[in-house]
Amino acid sequence: MATRPPRPAELLLLLPLLLLLPSAFSDPDDEACLSNLRSSLTDPTGSLRNWTVATFAAPCNGFTSYLEGVTCNNGRVYKLSLTGLSLGGALSPSLANCTNLQSLDLSSNALSGPIPSELSSLLNLAVLNLSSNRLSGPIPPDLALCAYLNVLDLHANILTGLIPDQLGLLGRLSAFDVSYNRLEGPIPALLANRTAVAGAAAAAASLPRFNASSFAGNRDLYGYPLPPKRGAGLSVLAIVGIGLGSGLLSLVLSFTAVCIWLRVTEQAALMSGEEGKISHLMPDY
Repeated sequence: MATRPPRPAELLLLLPLLLLLPSAFSDPDDEACLSNLRSSLTDPTGSLRNWTVATFAAPCNGFTSYLEGVTCNNGRVYKLSLTGLSLGGALSPSLANCTNLQSLDLSSNALSGPIPSELSSLLNLAVLNLSSNRLSGPIPPDLALCAYLNVLDLHANILTGLIPDQLGLLGRLSAFDVSYNRLEGPIPALLANRTAVAGAAAAAASLPRFNASSFAGNRDLYGYPLPPKRGAGLSVLAIVGIGLGSGLLSLVLSFTAVCIWLRVTEQAALMSGEEGKISHLMPDY
């Protein structure tokens, strides 16, 4: 007996099930991303209690997620926000497996260690906020590969080294903050002199987009919009010291010259007096 083709009404009944089908299976990249991140973190307050193996297997249900701080889009993790949870540990390089991630905010925790260069694989990333942690080491130059970055906030850590020149090539960057770290060296010109272009008033076109507050609190960082390099010019105290030293030296030399002149004058006077006495005692011939 030949089978009957499905009727249109029956296909409509199956449509909701077909729409939910992608979310019934986890993406292996997202699962590796989240499970490895959880393994690298300490959670003293129990904020990640529902981050378990069972939920990693299916973290998303369409546009919702079962995990704290995770937001999904069509069955993929696209936003991760775990702010102010007292989380410790390190950033897992496996975060790069969340390839659909557009926003990563782990600010105001106690994370330590370096910023993984693997984050440069997050080509859709628009927001990266790792501020107010204890992250150390250099800023990875490879972050410049995240071409869609709009926000890069790394302030209040203990990052060291130079600010990578490559970050100045991020054309979409509208918020940038590396203040209160231990960075050193010159501020890249492409970051210091960026100007707003889209929809900006002509009067504001010449203003730098990132002012001194974006770089403050780094003792050995210099260059516009911060002051020039220390030691490149003489400070006020140095100038005053040089002036006082020169004056004191001139005074000593003048006093020495006067003393020598008085001594020479005194000796000349004595010799003249002795010659007068001798000539007075000589007999006339």
